[in-house]
Amino acid sequence: MALELDHGHAVVLIRQSAFERSGIARGAIDERYNLTADEFRVGEGLVVLGPLPSGDILPQLIGDLEESGLVYFDDFFDLTGNWPEWLMVYVRSPKTG
Repeated sequence: MALELDHGHAVVLIRQSAFERSGIARGAIDERYNLTADEFRVGEGLVVLGPLPSGDILPQLIGDLEESGLVYFDDFFDLTGNWPEWLMVYVRSPKTG
């Protein structure tokens, strides 16, 4: 089942395999960005960070992910949540062999 994304709030989507390879500790992300269990979801081949408390933290989060060896667009991507309330957005990673 695809993961639902909330409108009006930024999220960062990370390929689960890339996240696991990077060695980033979930606790470090939770602590640095004050994320709750609902704001750090894993499923459908993805790690979803968000809805983020503020879009203002996106540049720092992106920088931290890149410093950890992840590549923007190839390994992770951000969505600003800038879509209308009447539109539901669901995400999942394609199944690979």
